[in-house]
Amino acid sequence: MKTLATFFCVLMTSLLAGAQQFELPDIQENYQALVGETLRIPIKIKNHSDKATFYIIRKAQSDLGQSQKGYFCLDKNCLEASFSEFSKRVEAGETIQQLAFVLESGLVASQHSIRFQVYPKGNPTEMREFTVFVNVMDRVEKPVLFQSKEITIQDVYPNPVQDHAYIEYRIHQENTKAKLSIHNILGKPMDNIELPAHETRVKLSTEEYTAGIYFYTLYLDNNGVLTRKLIVRK
Repeated sequence: MKTLATFFCVLMTSLLAGAQQFELPDIQENYQALVGETLRIPIKIKNHSDKATFYIIRKAQSDLGQSQKGYFCLDKNCLEASFSEFSKRVEAGETIQQLAFVLESGLVASQHSIRFQVYPKGNPTEMREFTVFVNVMDRVEKPVLFQSKEITIQDVYPNPVQDHAYIEYRIHQENTKAKLSIHNILGKPMDNIELPAHETRVKLSTEEYTAGIYFYTLYLDNNGVLTRKLIVRK
């Protein structure tokens, strides 16, 4: 009897150890995005084992539309959308933080589900699956911030901003040179963003900014015509 009990104890310990070789922390099931936005879906992997392990991350199933595109990115290095799986070495005890599935939300409002599979390379029996649901919403018309014969521009959104924001505008005269100049509360220049006449939307990246208050000024042909506040939160 004692031998049998010891056997079951060893068996359960082995099973528990196997079940905890890795985990997927902070998985979020539901996301929202606006039409035309780029959405990052983080995929964290924590290696509980005592050795470095390669993990396979696979997009097993999705119902994305023709105007949408999804691809794996490690920090700013991204695969082509045609690749449905990604492999990453994770050191013992390490949690990978930079991996994400990036979704370009497309041109129409819609709802989608994407199923992922994660498992140690060569050992699909330890596979974990999870599904995320994405609700792509139509844009709500925003009030015009400034309008003239040269340009119509809307306010930066979102504001406050965490990682990136967008500015929508329309140039009415093609020879108009328009840009946004961003500076911090002390007046230090942070960035200059050109507003090309052939486009209607630009992206403002604030990943390198510290949290705080900034200002952006609209310049038309090198003349400042408008200044507004930009709040960055981390």
